[in-house]
Amino acid sequence: MRMAASLIRLHFHDCFVNGCDASILLDGDNSTEKFSPANLNSARGFEVVDAIKSAVESTCSGVVSCADILAIAARDSVVLAGGETWEVQLGRRDSRTSNPDGTSAIPASSDDLSELKRKFRAVGLDDSTDLVALSGAHTFGRARCATFAGRIGTATDLDPTFSEVLAQICPQGANTTASTNLDSVTPDQFDNNYYKNLQDNRGLLQSDQSLYSTADTDTVPIVDRFASSQTDFFDTFAQSMIKLGNISPLTGSNGEIRANCRRIN
Repeated sequence: MRMAASLIRLHFHDCFVNGCDASILLDGDNSTEKFSPANLNSARGFEVVDAIKSAVESTCSGVVSCADILAIAARDSVVLAGGETWEVQLGRRDSRTSNPDGTSAIPASSDDLSELKRKFRAVGLDDSTDLVALSGAHTFGRARCATFAGRIGTATDLDPTFSEVLAQICPQGANTTASTNLDSVTPDQFDNNYYKNLQDNRGLLQSDQSLYSTADTDTVPIVDRFASSQTDFFDTFAQSMIKLGNISPLTGSNGEIRANCRRIN
């Protein structure tokens, strides 16, 4: 299920930089989003997208964009992991450029709540409901020690017993390639357990736990809502994913439909 989570992440990271235009898929050096600090050694799934694109091109060449493939793959990843489906709106086209500097707009694991809210507002997403719902994608997938080692033994909003477990996983702190599940209870299932973890101070990343531990914030009752109703979470997540997929798409004669997702035509 790690690959399913990685495919959602590709779509998410793509859409936060100049909109949902598959710019994250373009090969290159540090002049492309793929090799920016926000994605280097962490973004995965490019070979899966290549395989999907190859299969699609062999059937209907020049019709389905790489941007649409990312949106569909994200939806199907959720469904395969036990979540509900939604209708993916299609018609996106692919960019001819990449914007590595724009990757600073991507929410980071170390962001506090105010920074997360600012980044969501910047792309036209709601900074409370959409933020909490889309963060729920961390109900599956994994994270490297570098993204949370700073919380071990220091964060006051991290359950001490859980902190001790994480210390065993990351004995060298951030200086390791080790990783662990974002949801330590049901790591391979798309469910609402992510929010129950936050209620128990078992959010792995600072960006996750801040949704519940930040004082006097409007995200806390939303976390409580989703923790008590998986149906509510699923329904809201689907609507938020549709909104995410509609961030600044290229349509009409703008952009192109790449034959190979890694390079422009």
